[in-house]
Amino acid sequence: MALVHEWFGATGGSENVFRQISNLLPDAERFVLWKDHDAVEPNLRESWLAQTPLRRTKAGALPLMPLVWRTLSRERFDLVISSSHAFAHTVRLGSAEHTRYLSYVHSPARYIWSPNFDGRGSNPLLALPRRVLQTVDVRLSRHVHGYAANSEEVRARIARYWRRDAVVINPPVDVEYFAAAPAADQSQSRDYLLGVGRWIPYKNFDLIIQIAEAARLPVVIAGSGPEETALRRAAERARVAVTFEVRPSKERLRRLYWGARALLFPVHEDFGIIPVEAQACGTPVVGLRRGGLLETVDNGETGFLVDSVDPHSFVPLVHRLPELSPERIQAHAAGFSEQQFAARMTGWIAEARR
Repeated sequence: MALVHEWFGATGGSENVFRQISNLLPDAERFVLWKDHDAVEPNLRESWLAQTPLRRTKAGALPLMPLVWRTLSRERFDLVISSSHAFAHTVRLGSAEHTRYLSYVHSPARYIWSPNFDGRGSNPLLALPRRVLQTVDVRLSRHVHGYAANSEEVRARIARYWRRDAVVINPPVDVEYFAAAPAADQSQSRDYLLGVGRWIPYKNFDLIIQIAEAARLPVVIAGSGPEETALRRAAERARVAVTFEVRPSKERLRRLYWGARALLFPVHEDFGIIPVEAQACGTPVVGLRRGGLLETVDNGETGFLVDSVDPHSFVPLVHRLPELSPERIQAHAAGFSEQQFAARMTGWIAEARR
C-alpha cells in the first residue's frame, strides 16, 4: 500500500487528514512532494522535486507536479490512496488493472479551477496556462477508481470540474480535546467575540472587527499572517477593544474558545475545522450561509448563518446567542470526531477495494 500527499507542512488540516489515514494503514509507504523544514513527521519519502529550488515556491513547482506524480517511484503497489488538493490524485504507481487508486480530495486545485477563491490563479495572463492544466488534471486522473470529498462543497466541485462522483467524508477534528477543558476554562464568563485563523484577505478578519464594533462587544483575533499590520491599524480605529493572540498554542486556543460568546466566521470555506473546534467547546458560530458551514453548523441550533457581509446584519443574531444550548452545540460537534472519520474512511476503503 502507498499513501500520497502533496507538500507536507508543519501544521494544517490536510496534513492531519494524511496523518489520520496513515494511522489506519500503518504499514503503507508514504510519499510527499517535499516536507517543509519545520515539519516534524517521520518516514516520509520525498520526491525528486524536494532536491530542487522549486520546493520553496509552490506556484513555480505547480506545472511540474503532474510529471513528478508520474515519475515518483518505480515500485508498484496494490493500493494507492492520495490526499489531494492539487495534482496528487494523478499519481501512478502501477497499472490501473493491477493497482486500486483511491483519492481523498480537499479540493480540486483552487488556483486552477476556482481562481475566484484563490487569487494565485486570477491573473488574466494565466488564463491559457490554467486551461492547459485543467485539461492535464482531468486526463491524468482517469485511472482513479474512487473519490472521497471532505465536504458537499468539494463533492459538487469534483462533479462540476472532473465529471466524477464522490462520497463525502468530513475531515477529523479533535473534538474530545476541546470538549475536555479544565474546569477553570469552562467557567469563564464568555464576554467577548472571537475570530480564529490565518490573517489573509479572504478570511475577512477586517469584517470580524466591524461586526464586533457594530455589536458593541470586545473581540479577540487569534492566529497569524501577512494581514497583521492592516488588522492592527483597523483595531486602533475600532470603538471596541480588539485583542490579538499571535500563534496561540492548542491549549491557549481551547481556553479562548471556552471564553468566547461566539466564534465569528464570515468566510466561505470548503469545510472549516475551526467552527467544529469552537462548537466542541459549546461555543456557537455566527458565519456565512455558504460552503462548509452549511454542514458544520445547525442553523438556529448550534449557531446562526447569514447571507450578507454587511456587519450590521450579524448584530441581531449575536443578541440571540443566549437562545442556544451549549450542550446541544457540543453534541453536534461530536459527529465530526476522529473516531467518526476513522470509521467512515475504513468503510469507504473496504467498499472501494471490492
